[in-house]
Amino acid sequence: MARAAPCAMKAAPRLSVLDAVAVLVGVVIGIGIFGFPPLVAQHASSPAMYIALWGAGGLVMLVGALCYAELGAAYPGAGGEYLYLARAWGARLGLLFAWARCTVIQTGAIAVVAFIYGDYAQQLLPLGEHGAALHGALSVIVLTALNIVGTQPSKRLQWIFTLLTLAALAAVIIASLLSAPQASATAAPAPLSGHPAGLLGMGMVFVLLTYGGWNEAAYLSGELRDPARNMSRVLLTGTAVVAGAYLLINLALLEIFGLQGLRDTQAVGAAVMQLAAGPYAAASLSLLVCATALSTINGTIMTGARLYYALGRDVPRLAVLASWSARGQTPVRALLAQGGITLLLIGIGAVSQNSVQTLVAYTAPVFWLFMLLVALSVARLRRLDPDRPRPFRVPCYPLPPLLLALTCAGLVYSSAVYAGAGALLGLAVLAAGLPLLRLAPVQARG
Repeated sequence: MARAAPCAMKAAPRLSVLDAVAVLVGVVIGIGIFGFPPLVAQHASSPAMYIALWGAGGLVMLVGALCYAELGAAYPGAGGEYLYLARAWGARLGLLFAWARCTVIQTGAIAVVAFIYGDYAQQLLPLGEHGAALHGALSVIVLTALNIVGTQPSKRLQWIFTLLTLAALAAVIIASLLSAPQASATAAPAPLSGHPAGLLGMGMVFVLLTYGGWNEAAYLSGELRDPARNMSRVLLTGTAVVAGAYLLINLALLEIFGLQGLRDTQAVGAAVMQLAAGPYAAASLSLLVCATALSTINGTIMTGARLYYALGRDVPRLAVLASWSARGQTPVRALLAQGGITLLLIGIGAVSQNSVQTLVAYTAPVFWLFMLLVALSVARLRRLDPDRPRPFRVPCYPLPPLLLALTCAGLVYSSAVYAGAGALLGLAVLAAGLPLLRLAPVQARG
């Protein structure tokens, strides 16, 4: 392991716009697009409503990207949302968010994707009863070690994973053009039971789970070249790539299966490849799906550890986390801490009845609660810090942050209703961090 540099060492601005876009796209376009479309279809009353939900998800991502672009350009730093919340609402709330992200949001998200990767890897290389958990844990260990070696190797691998992710999506889209529509494609979808507003709310929960992760680019602003100018470029370019890819693939799925057929389909990607080119193509897609999951895990590990580093700079009693490797340009101890917590959550998931649903339920309400506060931070920081240079300003202000805040408020409610007991567990872990608030610094750096 490289010798740790003093805590005061700053991350070097090594990432270009394209590097950061690759991280953003790799984190967002992950395993969800191969699993959530049937769940969205189960909450859409018509094909037009199904596509409208995906379009609305892209709009929310765009609105969020505009808000984050202003915050990231005005307050560049490795802490991302932690810096914004601490400046807007005080160091105590910033520290509470850091606790939530380290114990619930980020580590829970890594564990979810690790389990999904493990399910696919288990089919290709069985490792016994708990093979999915073992595969998932191994992916976390290996990718954490790679990030410890250095940002440059991790960045190169992220490029490879992102290209494989886009290749998997392209394969499904091309296969859909070669596949004959199924009988269900023209069949009228069965009417849905339940309140229309409730159905749409649940549909948006799953859509935005699939879009989730676009905010991770905020944690790279401290290492992005010229963040004042480039932060908005990263977020807006990444949003355009992700939204365009999602709309294309969902139009293709509707063309093949129809809305009712999509509701009844489980592994949509493998089903498309099976129809177009047989079982060997389906197995090949499974390998690409594994690469997609690894892309998400690697990108999330890379961005997540930056918060531990920022936290260590600001809280003297946690200064051990602020160790930055001069050789690899990585926060080594932060990566180790994040990896240890993630492995603990994977262990909890391994003994639950449905590991993925358990961990999604654990993370979602806490995540949307803090994003609500980040949305409100745009207006609050303009008022508290009016003289701060803002190279990028949200257009049509204050509508974008207000729209994002209202969306997040609705998703806090919807995800809590969906998550049930899992939501209570996540909120309980959040509450367990309240005693740490006495360690809050006077002010977050950045």
